[in-house]
Amino acid sequence: MKFKGRKQLVLGAAALALAVPVAACGSDNSDKGDSSSSSSSGSKSKGSVAVLLPDSKSSTRWETVDRPFLKKAFDAAGVKSTITNAEGDKSAQQQQAEQAITNGAKVLLLVNLDSGSGAAIAANAKSQGVKVIDYDRLTLGGGADYYVSFNNETVGKLQGEGLVKCLQGKSNPVVAELNGSPTDNNATLFANGYNSVLDPKYSAGDFKKGPNQSVPDWDNQKALTIFEQMLQQTGNKIDGVLAANDGLANSVISALNARKLGKIPVTGQDATAQGIQHILAGEQCMTVYKAVKAEADAASKLAIALAKGQTPTTNGSTDNKGTKTPSVLLTPVAVTKDNINDTVIKDGFLKPSEICVGKYASLCQKAGISG
Repeated sequence: MKFKGRKQLVLGAAALALAVPVAACGSDNSDKGDSSSSSSSGSKSKGSVAVLLPDSKSSTRWETVDRPFLKKAFDAAGVKSTITNAEGDKSAQQQQAEQAITNGAKVLLLVNLDSGSGAAIAANAKSQGVKVIDYDRLTLGGGADYYVSFNNETVGKLQGEGLVKCLQGKSNPVVAELNGSPTDNNATLFANGYNSVLDPKYSAGDFKKGPNQSVPDWDNQKALTIFEQMLQQTGNKIDGVLAANDGLANSVISALNARKLGKIPVTGQDATAQGIQHILAGEQCMTVYKAVKAEADAASKLAIALAKGQTPTTNGSTDNKGTKTPSVLLTPVAVTKDNINDTVIKDGFLKPSEICVGKYASLCQKAGISG
């Protein structure tokens, strides 16, 4: 799935599941947990909201963080809702959207799997008078009514700046780039951000640009294979890696450890427990914390207002192929070993018990993480 600090975050708002059949794609009434205050399947529920999550493979956040936060918000507002997960299946997500509309959903909160399938979902919804909110990922050309996300170019810029800082003192380091999925517009925005930092370094001869490749579907296993190939191509001569999220970073770290190549600066994103553990161990340079609760809260407020026939409040707009989409954009925060306590722990995003286990317990103690 770039952070200016805790205060700005507050002001700003800021692995691995297999595909399953459509009948069991993360429905609220499935083993993912009943996240709805909705009535049983098939009933019409005027003013209800349907959340369409993409998978649980690209990031653990969708099921472990977004789902419970969204459910809690809709339940508290007394708004009927369903939350389904397509588990990477575009056809399943389209069917989930159609079923939600049939069951009376008046608002779709969509995290698309790609812009093509997302645009088809949005077009069908709008033809039936259903409002669409692009959540976290912008559907290019999809014509969503609203968009809620973080400033994703800032996310990338924070990653680039973090890598530069971690490579200080190294002479002409070779930097590899492991980008996110080529079908995810966010991955493009992240790359715009970090390349705005790294390209001048390449041009000036301060850094040497190494292998650069995108990872289809943010697939961590594919990322492992791709990075192993990068090491082979360069004779293991890679000094730093711009990895677009913590899952990809873990793949890089796994490959380095398997070859006993030691630690090099690696970036990340999503502030996962695993990513924080890698930072404590010195295996990962930094991650980017996007306060998912703030994002979920902003999205649920929009959806609740729309479900009640009200006009939502936004704080900006996003250009989507010439169309200005009303948006709520939040501020991300860079996380290093020095500010773990003041960001993800203080916010309650992660608990020490999720991080400080096994060999990481002593590392947490050294970093002053407890609770």
